[in-house]
Amino acid sequence: MKKITTILMFAMMFFVSVSCSKNDAEDVLDCIAESAYISIHNSTDTTNPKLMNYSITYDGTGTLSSVKWTFGDGTTGTGATVTHTYTAAGTYEAVAEITVKKGGSECGSTRKRTVTVN
Repeated sequence: MKKITTILMFAMMFFVSVSCSKNDAEDVLDCIAESAYISIHNSTDTTNPKLMNYSITYDGTGTLSSVKWTFGDGTTGTGATVTHTYTAAGTYEAVAEITVKKGGSECGSTRKRTVTVN
């Protein structure tokens, strides 16, 4: 297992050094580090227990470019702040695919949240 990991690390380093200039590689690393500044939030609407409010906050130095949601019931949405009404009670996994632009790079990050709808 260690040999495979070592080989993969060397291959990745080689690919980055061949395909990116030094500035490109730094931009990619900076962009990837920005994912630490992304948080997902949710709350249930006070009047409708099947209505869920979702939001993404980003406190990094790049720009939040897009957010694509999958609500766990076969439906999707877009935007940093969305609401979704579930048709049935149950437990769902909401997934947010987030794109952040930083420098000359664009990086993706995924956040998941398990919610219970009554």
